[in-house]
Amino acid sequence: MPQQILRSLTMLTLVVGLTLVTAVVSANAQSARVSTARIPFEFNVGDKALPAGQYLVKTITESGEAVMISNDNGGSVRLTHSIRSSKTPARGKLVFHRYGDTYYLSEVWNKGEMTGRQLFRSKQERNIERQLARTNSHSELAQNSFEIVEIMTGLN
Repeated sequence: MPQQILRSLTMLTLVVGLTLVTAVVSANAQSARVSTARIPFEFNVGDKALPAGQYLVKTITESGEAVMISNDNGGSVRLTHSIRSSKTPARGKLVFHRYGDTYYLSEVWNKGEMTGRQLFRSKQERNIERQLARTNSHSELAQNSFEIVEIMTGLN
């Protein structure tokens, strides 16, 4: 009889534990912000180069501090910090910094949210910025070397 009670309590504990884990995972999945984007150029997320293509972009922490961008061939995870906009975007967007022919993912904005996520710059991108700062800002080279590029996203 005591063994049967112990088994019943063990089984009850397992069922309750499994239910809680399932509820937490489900709630976390629902709070994640997910969107898709077709990016027509090769780009960098931190120090990792990713090819042009269709990507899934989502926050992977409840607070949104980590963002993952991926496709069928892999992807990258990057830490971010919060930034605010003065107006609410009608559509989600990805913001890239272009230096010559090299693009870096810089910001992730979700539709209808005044708070976006800015990725921390990689060492490589910071070095490029320093080189451009040393170049005369009025020179043609400096003016043609940097551009902000926005790609609209869609909800998945």
